[in-house]
Amino acid sequence: MSHYISITDRDRQAMLEAIGAAAVEDLFAVVPTSVRFPTLDLPAALSEAEAASELRRLSSKNADVLTNACFLGAGAYHHFIPAAVDSILRRSEFYTAYTPYQPELAQGTLQAIFEYQSLMSGLMQMDAVNASHYDGATALAEGAIMALNSTRNRRKIVVAPSVNPQYRAVLRTYTQGLGVSIVGDERPEASLADVVALVDDKTACLIVQSPDFFGTLHDLKPVAEQVHAAGALLLMATNPVALGLFQTPGAVGADIAVAEGQPLGIPLSFGGPYLGIFACTEKLVRKMPGRLAGATTDLNGQLGYVLTLQTREQHIRREKATSNICTNQGLMALAATVHMALLGRQGLRQVAEICYHRAHYAAAEINKLDGYEVLSFGPFFHEFVVRCPAPAAEINRALEFASIIGGYDLSADYPHLGNAMLFCVTEMNTPADINRLVATLKG
Repeated sequence: MSHYISITDRDRQAMLEAIGAAAVEDLFAVVPTSVRFPTLDLPAALSEAEAASELRRLSSKNADVLTNACFLGAGAYHHFIPAAVDSILRRSEFYTAYTPYQPELAQGTLQAIFEYQSLMSGLMQMDAVNASHYDGATALAEGAIMALNSTRNRRKIVVAPSVNPQYRAVLRTYTQGLGVSIVGDERPEASLADVVALVDDKTACLIVQSPDFFGTLHDLKPVAEQVHAAGALLLMATNPVALGLFQTPGAVGADIAVAEGQPLGIPLSFGGPYLGIFACTEKLVRKMPGRLAGATTDLNGQLGYVLTLQTREQHIRREKATSNICTNQGLMALAATVHMALLGRQGLRQVAEICYHRAHYAAAEINKLDGYEVLSFGPFFHEFVVRCPAPAAEINRALEFASIIGGYDLSADYPHLGNAMLFCVTEMNTPADINRLVATLKG
C-alpha cells in the first residue's frame, strides 16, 4: 500500500510564508537555470547492454587496486580476501536476518555475532568484544565516552598526535558539548613520552595507537602502568593484522581496545561500509555500547544464543542511553569472522610476517635513493614515512603514469615533516611491484 500526504493551496502558501518564500520556484533560485528540469540536455536512452558497456568504459578510468600496484594505506588496506568470504556473505539468510530481538527466530544471526565476539576476544586478548561499531574512528570515540562515564568526574582526554588524524577529528565531533578537554594532539611533533606526561588526576583516559598512524610499534606496557597509577584508563587503537605478530591490547594491560576491522576480509569499497572493533575488560563490560551476544541453555538444556547485558535505553529510551550505537555492522562482522576462521591463527601470523618483511625491504630500497629518506620513529609494521625531494602530490602524479597508487600525503596533517608521505606494503605488493615503485621514484 502506498502512502502520501495531500496538502491544500492554503497549506502550501502558509508553509512558504513561514520560510519567507513567495512561491515554490523561489526554493530553486540557487540552482543555475542551465541545469534545471526540464531543460536538462540528457543523452538518448540506452538499452541495458549499452548502459552496462558505457559504465564499464567509465570505470576503466579509475586507478583501482586490481589494475594498479597500491602503496596507499593510512587506515584502509588492500589485503587478499578469499572467495569463500563473499560466497558466504551472499547467502540469503545473512542478508535478511538483521535485528535479533527475538532469539527464537534469530539463532543463526546471534551465533554469528557470538562467533565474531569470541574470535576478536581471542585476537585482542581482551575479556569482552561487542558487535559492533561503524568503523575504527567511531569505535575510538565511543571508547573515550565510555571512559568518561567510567571515571566519573574526570573530564580530560589525552590523545597522542600519532593517532590517526581522522580518528581524532571524529573524537572531537563526538565529544562536542560534553565539557571535555582534549589535549596532546594539538602538537603534531610531540613524542609519546611528552603526551603520557600530560596524564594527571583529571584525566579520564589516554588514547594511543600501535602500530600508530606512521606504522610505528610501541611497547605500551610501561605506558599502561603510568596511566593506571594516575587513576586513568588506557584506550589502545590497533591494527588487527598486526596482532597476529605483535603486542596485543590484553598483553599491554589496556582497559579499552579498538580497531578498524576492514583489513579482515572487507574490501576497500571506496571507504565503506567498514567495521569498528570494540573490546574492554570485564570490569567495564556493563558500560559497553553496542550489542553483546551470549551463549546459554534453554529449558530443554540445549545450547542457545541471546542478546545479553543490554539496557533497554540502548534501543528505546535514547535520551538515557550511554551511546547512540544500537545497531550492528552485522554483514561486515560476519565477513571478518569468516576471514579469520579461514586464515586461522597461523594464517594471520603468516600474512603479518609477509607484510612486515616486504615493507622493510621497500623501506630499505627507497632509503638508498638520492633525495629520499625513510624517517625512523622506531620499529614499524607495514607502513613507514618517507621524506621526498618534491611535494608528495607531485610524486604521486608521476607514479600514476606507471600504474602505481602512491602513498598518503602527510603535508596537511603533519606539516613539520616537510615533503613527506606514508607508504604501505601488504602481502598484495609483490617484490616486482616494490622494485617498480623504487625504479619510478628514482626516475
